[in-house]
Amino acid sequence: MKDSQLAELRGGQRSDGERVLALQYAPMLRMDANEPFLPLALGYTVFREGRDSRSFPRRIELPPACEFAIEYAIWWDWDIEHLYELEHVWVYVGQDKRVMDAEASWHGDWHSMRSPDGSLPLLDGRVSPCSEPGKHAFAPDPAPLLKQKAKTVLCCGPQAGTSGVHVTPLYAGRIGERNVINNQLVWTWLERRRFEPAWNFSQIVDLRDCIAVPWPALEAWIPERVTHLVTELEANIAPRERRVLRIAHRGASALAQENSVSAFRVAAERGADMVEVDLRFTADKIPVAAHDADLQRVYGVEGNVADCSLEELRRLTEGRGEPLLTLEQVVQACRQLMLGLYLDVKDVDDEDAGLAAVELLRRNGMLPVTVFGSFRADWMADLKALCPDAMTSILFASRHVDPVRLARSLNADFVHPCWERFDRPQDWLTPDWLAAVREAGLGVMIWHEERPDVIRDLYELGIYGICADDPQLLLPPVADSSQ
Repeated sequence: MKDSQLAELRGGQRSDGERVLALQYAPMLRMDANEPFLPLALGYTVFREGRDSRSFPRRIELPPACEFAIEYAIWWDWDIEHLYELEHVWVYVGQDKRVMDAEASWHGDWHSMRSPDGSLPLLDGRVSPCSEPGKHAFAPDPAPLLKQKAKTVLCCGPQAGTSGVHVTPLYAGRIGERNVINNQLVWTWLERRRFEPAWNFSQIVDLRDCIAVPWPALEAWIPERVTHLVTELEANIAPRERRVLRIAHRGASALAQENSVSAFRVAAERGADMVEVDLRFTADKIPVAAHDADLQRVYGVEGNVADCSLEELRRLTEGRGEPLLTLEQVVQACRQLMLGLYLDVKDVDDEDAGLAAVELLRRNGMLPVTVFGSFRADWMADLKALCPDAMTSILFASRHVDPVRLARSLNADFVHPCWERFDRPQDWLTPDWLAAVREAGLGVMIWHEERPDVIRDLYELGIYGICADDPQLLLPPVADSSQ
């Protein structure tokens, strides 16, 4: 099928001296033999003096005896974790017209393309860096890529698609397609393309075969391209085919003590993507994992969480099951188990304590995989106002709530109807109700649900996420191969 957008970009190619230079020295990428995503286009800039790059946060300086440098901003539609990729190679050409040095991008930074022995990777006189499987960061040889092999394998496997629509600082405010619905579409599409790298960099990609345009032309085209790709996903992935987020309610609470490390571990083993954890604050403002206001049901002792210091709570609960966890301990456990967090905020009467909890998640790299939820609309509004990058979910029990109006008033990302008390709660998720929510760019999280027939229907409706005491109940239905 003809890609009209690529054809339009190709039509913007021009024959001039700078394009001739860009093609003459265009890198030859050494990509993994199993790599599914190849670059489609590049934006070039020729530097004849030192100045700031317009496509990467750095300044380009010409070393002695360098006649010019060429910046290649290389476009992929897909990174294995998210929609779109823009990597860079800088080639420095000496007065003898030969490549004298090169640098390339590496996960938001950049580094030299010289190997430890000082040599440059060259093929036919052109720079030839190795490209990380799925992620496309560059290295002069396979050694740096092999050092982070375990991380890359996770990206190409369990983490495929989990970053959704990518928006770099360069495109903040210019790409508006990042919302939870579009992130779900990207996750669905990329999860189907997860792969195991061969760690054999035998697939040679000559960038002369890509569309090559001046950087301003590529820069202007990229937002349109992202919109086009998202629109294509929306048209081709029906709601019932979309990836459902599997949330373990208080961890795998059907099989282990709720809100405990054991419950989190079992949740990970049984297919959870995320654990729902109840958040309360102690008398000394420490966030802890506790559903109830008191300690009686879980620990069998008298005492209220909000009235006791963390030290007092630890003393009261010692030897009575698994220990009461602080949010910091929850975060460390979830990081190790590769689980996201759905934090059900039960009470917070101190704005500073709530902000401290957000910063704890941010410092540990967990904020992008955390959703804050609560029945308290005022808390959710305050949190979003103070931390716009925090994802929030508003919980409600009534069937008579207008979910879109409520969520918009709070700038929330998700709506969470808690309707588990109904015999057939899925019947209240009518086509009109769901269409309005999706049109608003909102995801739908669902009550903790244990009934297989209800879960099956929720999958058919294309819900964003479902909670269950046993996350194994949430694994997608397996097609009957006998039919």
